Amino acid sequence: MIAYSLDLRQKIKAALDRGVGSQRAVAQLFGVSLSFVERLLQRQRAMGTLAPLPHAGGPPRRLDDADERVICQRLEQQPDSTLDELGEAVACQNGKRVSRATLGRTVQRLNLPRKKRRSTPPSATPNA
Repeated sequence: MIAYSLDLRQKIKAALDRGVGSQRAVAQLFGVSLSFVERLLQRQRAMGTLAPLPHAGGPPRRLDDADERVICQRLEQQPDSTLDELGEAVACQNGKRVSRATLGRTVQRLNLPRKKRRSTPPSATPNA
């Protein structure tokens, strides 16, 4: 969710200062919720600014540098390891269990090539 712009926040505050209407009326006028207007005024009183807080960065990564080294070593030894096998290697090393999606994102972020061997021979029937 993207924060409302500072320009909009200033216009809302200016409209309330001019007495255009109640908080509810100003919220309807600018197409925002009443709770946003209330929180905006609380922020102005408490922090002295209308600016939104910076992005907090999201949740921390589940796999740290040591786990990434385990993944790199495993792919150097066995380039055709599956994500499940990588997960087992990480779990054996430090006991962390993570999803295949987490492992896939980690491999992509590290720009590691994942060469896969063909486990089944090609089909004798041609593709149509």
